[in-house]
Amino acid sequence: MEALRLDSALRLIEQSGQAVEAEGEMSQAFVQSVIDALCSLSSRDSLTGLANRRSFAQAMERELDRVARMGDEALLLMVDIDHFKQVNDTHGHLVGDEVLRQLSQRLLECVRPMDTVARFGGEEFAVVLPNCSHTYGEVVAERIRRSVEEKPFHIKPGLSLDLTVSVGGAYAPQWIRSEAAIWTERADRQLYRAKREGRNGVCLEETFDTVVSIEEKELLYGALNLGGYEPVQTLSADGNGRTNHP
Repeated sequence: MEALRLDSALRLIEQSGQAVEAEGEMSQAFVQSVIDALCSLSSRDSLTGLANRRSFAQAMERELDRVARMGDEALLLMVDIDHFKQVNDTHGHLVGDEVLRQLSQRLLECVRPMDTVARFGGEEFAVVLPNCSHTYGEVVAERIRRSVEEKPFHIKPGLSLDLTVSVGGAYAPQWIRSEAAIWTERADRQLYRAKREGRNGVCLEETFDTVVSIEEKELLYGALNLGGYEPVQTLSADGNGRTNHP
């Protein structure tokens, strides 16, 4: 059998700090270790080591499916560093990268092993928390905010930065097969509200039993092939309409 050309893959894996099975080169165990390492690389953000956007989307889909089937509670948090552009403009992008790495570790320290933390893009991070009661959701969101506010980011001798984050969150609708884009938009809306209200704060969408958005209701009734219904509007904490079951 023609020898496998794995040099580029092995160099990439080595640069990432991962190890592969060294014994019995070209053995099944060796090839499998290379495949496993490449799969890990493809699912991780290269700067922070957190889940990347692609793998996080998969985690969201899994959780939405579980919530729809079992009715469990699941919270999506969006976390954004306040005034991060000033960090890059003042100290340079290398300092900004170090801030992102340190924040990633703080986020991991604030959540449970079962939770999924991802770099969503730029200075924005996202967390999916399965089996998350409303009380615990408030606790962990505030824990994240305080972990940044109360501890400076030590970059190098003589340079420490005091930063804050804004946190927004929304629960997945129970017993409803929603979409990741809708869930993300709802959490983002709360993040923007936290920004508008002065930053360094937490805003979680007010939730009610079986409260869903108009888009989610259309998905539900479309899947069930049911006819007309009259939406019943309620107001969430930010004053935006929410649609209850009729």
